[in-house]
Amino acid sequence: MSDLSLSGTATAENRADIAAFVLRVSTGLFFLVHGLIKVFIFTPAGTAGYFESIGLPGALGYLTILIEVLGGLALIAGLYTRWVALLTVPVLLGAAVFGHGGNGFTFSNQGGGWEYPVLWAVVMFALSLLGDGAWSLARRR
Repeated sequence: MSDLSLSGTATAENRADIAAFVLRVSTGLFFLVHGLIKVFIFTPAGTAGYFESIGLPGALGYLTILIEVLGGLALIAGLYTRWVALLTVPVLLGAAVFGHGGNGFTFSNQGGGWEYPVLWAVVMFALSLLGDGAWSLARRR
């Protein structure tokens, strides 16, 4: 069983397991919520239409929904974390370039700048290096 202590007695591996868990669950929840907003608020057809309005194929809207919903669930559960996290990086960089690139750096700008999706892409790359962590359905003992 892993030591949850953050004191000096916790090993680097224990802290990495905690970090992986926190990043997995929090980013998984964010992805899940973003995907479900696209399903229930914007609708899949509306999302595809938005993608087309910014010069991308509408099919990428559907693919993005799939990645966000299924990827979010996989991250929360700790299944295929490295691959799912890596898969989200191009989605986030695409959002930064195509969805927010013309709005400047700061995400508080009108329409949201590109800083937040780029930061999130960096976080997902870091999570791909950490992997599942101790508290995941994929943990092998």
